[in-house]
Amino acid sequence: MFKTVFFIFLFILSVLFTVTAHVNEAKHTIAVGAEQFALYLPQLKNKRVGLVVNQTSVVGQTHLVDSLLAKNINITKIFAPEHGFRGDHDAGAYVKNAVDSKTGIPLISIYGKNKKPSAKVLSDVDIIIFDIQDVGVRFYTYISSMHYMMEAAAELGVEFIVLDRPNPNISHIDGPILEPQFKSFVGMHPIPVLHGMTVGELAKMIKGEGWLNQAAELQLSVIAVDHYTRTTPYSLPVKPSPNLPNDQSIALYPSLCFFEATPVSIGRGTDFAFQVIGYSPIALGDFSFTPRSIKGAALDPKFKNQMVKGIDLRHSDTTGLNLNYLINAYQQLTQAKQPFFERADFMDKLAGTDQLRLAIEAGRSAEEIKQSWQAGLEQFKQQRAPYLLYQ
Repeated sequence: MFKTVFFIFLFILSVLFTVTAHVNEAKHTIAVGAEQFALYLPQLKNKRVGLVVNQTSVVGQTHLVDSLLAKNINITKIFAPEHGFRGDHDAGAYVKNAVDSKTGIPLISIYGKNKKPSAKVLSDVDIIIFDIQDVGVRFYTYISSMHYMMEAAAELGVEFIVLDRPNPNISHIDGPILEPQFKSFVGMHPIPVLHGMTVGELAKMIKGEGWLNQAAELQLSVIAVDHYTRTTPYSLPVKPSPNLPNDQSIALYPSLCFFEATPVSIGRGTDFAFQVIGYSPIALGDFSFTPRSIKGAALDPKFKNQMVKGIDLRHSDTTGLNLNYLINAYQQLTQAKQPFFERADFMDKLAGTDQLRLAIEAGRSAEEIKQSWQAGLEQFKQQRAPYLLYQ
């Protein structure tokens, strides 16, 4: 009898422990900046608001635009970055000015020729909100769009609010620091390829380090992610761009994007972009795939309608920056007398330096190359420390 009561008691304790654990976990579920209306709605009262948003700007299942309109916020402009407001434009595709069919709000492209809106465009905007999911990689252009919008706000006395979101690559700091002569829209700041910061933290650093015109004049606010740490796992609820469809592609993106400057395919035109490597006529591996035209993602991908052979990385455990994929492909193509760095200038812009390309061409190993930029990374870690919002 005593044993029965004892085991029942243990069972009840285990149930209570499990329930308590789940309750505590629920209490500490992260809340992105956009969800925390009480922290920023008062700033929007009686203001004309411009939004820098795309398909990732959601509060639960509702787009931020709809959420704010439901709260009677006066949205006068929507600014669309690369891939457009709905996230249905291929990389590099021209984004046009338009009118949102659902709300009637003017859509202003900030990708292409007009990366920074003019004083005329911002004449009916008192405050700008930036709410876009980033992936923590320097050449992912949403942070470049944020830079130009911050600069426009600083020059015109417009307030700027960043509604922060997690960085799925936040635990990684790697790659060369961008050198000034290689500055471009795919790299505007002297930070490494993987900078380990959220967009809110990076915005604070851009202002604090004076990396934009009239930085001291910028009225910047950041609504931090609640219950978020640098070790909190985060799976993106909405794909951030057409060719980053899942967590695996986002983890591989820092390593595979360099192939954009080469003739090698990384799966654009398939359902597993940034998760494979392939080439023809040289086989880079045993896995075969055939890229096709996909509207809104890859209209004219490399090797369209041709079978290529390479490597399937969909189940690899790659994280951070792995240079071996690039080095191995370079060696295979070079040995077969096939060109590799066909777009050397673009490669150097992606890397933020020509030293990575030159080191690969010189036959240096991944370990040697990574060692060459460690001093710069240590200096960057110290430089960014005052701007960090999360432990």
